[in-house]
Amino acid sequence: MEIQVLHKLYLKCASANTDTRKIKANDMFFALKGANFNGNTYAEKAIELGAKYAIVDEVEYNTSEKTILVNNVFETLQQLASFHRTFLNIPVIALTGSNGKTTTKELINAVLSKKYCTTATFGNLNNHIGVPLTLLSMTKKTEIGIVEMGANHLKEIESLCQIAKPDYGYITNFGKAHLEGFGGIEGVIKGKSEMYGHLMTNNKTIFVNANDPIQVEKTQNASTFSFGNKNLSADVVIDFIEAQPFVKCRFQDLELESQLIGEYNFYNIAAAITIGNYFKVPNVDIKQAIESYAPSNNRSQIIQKGSNKIILDAYNANPTSMIAALKNFEKQSGNKIAILGDMFELGKDAKQEHQNIADLAISLNIENIILVGENFFQVEMNSGKITKHKSFSDFEKQFDVSNIKKAVLLIKGSRGMALERVLEIL
Repeated sequence: MEIQVLHKLYLKCASANTDTRKIKANDMFFALKGANFNGNTYAEKAIELGAKYAIVDEVEYNTSEKTILVNNVFETLQQLASFHRTFLNIPVIALTGSNGKTTTKELINAVLSKKYCTTATFGNLNNHIGVPLTLLSMTKKTEIGIVEMGANHLKEIESLCQIAKPDYGYITNFGKAHLEGFGGIEGVIKGKSEMYGHLMTNNKTIFVNANDPIQVEKTQNASTFSFGNKNLSADVVIDFIEAQPFVKCRFQDLELESQLIGEYNFYNIAAAITIGNYFKVPNVDIKQAIESYAPSNNRSQIIQKGSNKIILDAYNANPTSMIAALKNFEKQSGNKIAILGDMFELGKDAKQEHQNIADLAISLNIENIILVGENFFQVEMNSGKITKHKSFSDFEKQFDVSNIKKAVLLIKGSRGMALERVLEIL
């Protein structure tokens, strides 16, 4: 079936869906395949649950007028999403980066939604399936689309840009994330910069942090709109004030106090302010959006448990974000306990990067450091204030919660470590 014809059918549907557990009435179900599942086998069930159509790519599952046979469901999903994006013909902002993507996306959405009807990536559905689903969730009511893009290999951002065709782009930063897939920090820079390549080739606009020399260098010949902290040459100047306990900044005649901790969040906030300014959102609305945004989903959350204050930043971790979190944590007052979990996808650099983090933690003004995971278990220790556990279960057995009183705790690790489980112990 031609994409144009399929799109006309899609416009009669409620939304695109790839999971029968989340089927709603009149959805279009895409029977994707994975390493351990075949979505074709769920097509009939999807229709029974209310799907208007089921897109399949194996002829034996093309069993009714509600099933549509295509050559490849995955490719069809991407092609349909790209066609739908062109059909709507609305401004699309894309963003990627090593750290802060989702927080920045949420802040941008909070600001722009003050003036426009926006559709943004839900959660962190930012991969080769999530981006098409985000595009297909946009409707004729959508005035601006905001698409988060994640990648752990070269050419992935390039591919996602070809699908989403962004008019604007922003890269939060270039850090030591997914080193295994990118092959090192140079690979990270090259991979993330594929967004710049797409935007520059199509003469689109790039939002640039003028305080980041890599961003400035990579966008020298591009159409840009820049921001900077005390950088008078930038299009928008936003002054950092402090980050204790929360990030405060000054923009024109307004002082903004966020609910985000850590100086590293200043540039996430500044990007949202800048993009709001570019799209002419009134300053008072920008201020309200920034100040009312509260972090969730284990990202820089402040939680009070009895007499203890917890900084829960357990959604993910890499060397760059871990360093930033530790340096911010050092500035906290009180008895500080850092519970750090393994950082994944570092490949051959894993041993050295975990050792670097342990060495840094020891050097900082942090009273107790608890390391959890196989990588951290291998670090060499030269301090009595550090302990290590090979697994979470080992940590759970040995962790004496009775001694944790009037303390400040940092909980940070990669998603696979699921360190939010520490809350249950506390």
